[in-house]
Amino acid sequence: MIELPTIESTSQRAKRPDWLRVKLPIGKEYAKVRQLVDKYKLHTICESGNCPNMGECWGEGTATFMILGNVCTRSCSFCAVATGRPTEYDAEEPKRVAEAIHLMGVKHAVITSVNRDELKDKGAEIWYQTVVETKLLNPETTIETLIPDVQGNWDALIRMISPGQEVVSHNMETVRSLYRRVRPQAKYDRSLEELKRIKDFGKRSKTGIMLGLGETLDEVYSAMDDLAGVGLDVLTLGQYLQPTKLHLEVAEFIRPETFALLKVEGEKRGIKYVESGPLVRSSYHSERHVNV
Repeated sequence: MIELPTIESTSQRAKRPDWLRVKLPIGKEYAKVRQLVDKYKLHTICESGNCPNMGECWGEGTATFMILGNVCTRSCSFCAVATGRPTEYDAEEPKRVAEAIHLMGVKHAVITSVNRDELKDKGAEIWYQTVVETKLLNPETTIETLIPDVQGNWDALIRMISPGQEVVSHNMETVRSLYRRVRPQAKYDRSLEELKRIKDFGKRSKTGIMLGLGETLDEVYSAMDDLAGVGLDVLTLGQYLQPTKLHLEVAEFIRPETFALLKVEGEKRGIKYVESGPLVRSSYHSERHVNV
């Protein structure tokens, strides 16, 4: 029997452990990305989601673009993206995203979006056009799309994932028992089915889970078993960090050695690539996930 590493229980109000320190956003490349994002009036999950890796990623000239506006129809209790009734629907957004990616000269682009539950197609047409335009202008650029829950609209899903992106990601976010608390408008089995359909369509499938919300290791192992069962290719595991006082508090700060153990356990279950660490986010090191 494996002796599990210890987990440090604490509150987000307590001082973060040393292993959660991040780089400040500085440097020429950061300034370049900042300028392009502002010039083309683009949204990034890096900003909207308060990502701790923004300084590192932008400093390397990469960013995760967020399409379909920056107001989400969901009210997930972990997410810093604004919740409400979206008004933005910009048919020219796909071209602007493609142009920004071209100017940045990135070899691998990550695109995500808010949930647009009020749209009949869940935003699928904008998704389709964004990938098409990006590939036309950047034929050598590989693309990962981090897509939302389509609420079982499988026609919309096929439209989202069919234009030529190499990796399709949909985040489970947490274990089954915490879904009602963490993702109140989502369903564990529905998201699992979405990942299965992505894989069945022939795409490299990927998902992410946050740790430190109160889950047990056995629950994480169970989620891994479920994901391996639908043929998942890539899994990311990272530490949940409370974005504001209005969001869920951190239940535990998971130690680095526990993340290392989980990487081994995930790959043992047949998941091809597991990116596991305190600061890992779904798009972190995503260029490594194209050819696994």
